[in-house]
Amino acid sequence: MILNWHLTLAVGGGAAVGLGLFLVVREALPAAPALGPALRRLHQPPGTGRAVKGSSLDWIGGFARWLSPPHRQLALLDRTPEQYALSLLLSALVGLVTPAFVGAVLFLGGVSVPLTVPLVGSIGMAFVAALVAHRSVLARADAARDEFRQAVCTYLDLVALQLSAAHGPVQALERAAAVCDGWVFDRIRESLRIAQMQMHSPWDELRELADRIGIPELGDVGAIMRSSGSEGAQVHETLRSRADSLRDQIRTDNLARAEAVTSRLDIPGSLLVFVLLGFAVYPFIARL
Repeated sequence: MILNWHLTLAVGGGAAVGLGLFLVVREALPAAPALGPALRRLHQPPGTGRAVKGSSLDWIGGFARWLSPPHRQLALLDRTPEQYALSLLLSALVGLVTPAFVGAVLFLGGVSVPLTVPLVGSIGMAFVAALVAHRSVLARADAARDEFRQAVCTYLDLVALQLSAAHGPVQALERAAAVCDGWVFDRIRESLRIAQMQMHSPWDELRELADRIGIPELGDVGAIMRSSGSEGAQVHETLRSRADSLRDQIRTDNLARAEAVTSRLDIPGSLLVFVLLGFAVYPFIARL
């Protein structure tokens, strides 16, 4: 009976791992493009979200709402709340089955492990794996935000150059976005394309994108260009000034981040000094 129980545990753990790998491979494979969701995304009324909900992720929508996902970080990474919830579930599933799988392997190797050890370990590992997946999303969003802000500096300069070349405000925004490559400019070009198809002003679309992904610097581009489009103001100098101030702000943030890392490195350095001091004082104390 004990042997059958452990064999059942091993088979169940292996089946869970196989299911998790199958889901990961299934989501990683490129799917056939769906025309219907693309058309709905392009023709949504202003102010509505543009997250695409795939039919394969509808079952997890309620769980995603219960998790209260970080919407701005996910929008910046171009991921839906359903994908975020699925990644947490898969990570928790891997953490859940890992202790059970290890316990089954140890039992087959002749090492007896109490049943409570893999049970408690599975719950703890599931929580830790889900937390690590959540922190990974936040870390990647922070890195993407820094990259986006640096790209906005370049975009500001390019728009100012296009305006100096006697191009109109709408044409300046589109031509400046078409110059550079990268995922940041892909998002900007997509936003401008949606504004053109829906017959919206591009600066309002840029402002909406900035609010959705949490990049206020991109919204500043829309605010400056709105005055150029509605009032006919010459704003190329304003764009250059905003780009310079944004570079100074990024430089200040990087210096503050470096100082914070340096201050954290002072702690292990101080501990090392105390350890060396202990080694130096120990012979004298031992002679007493």
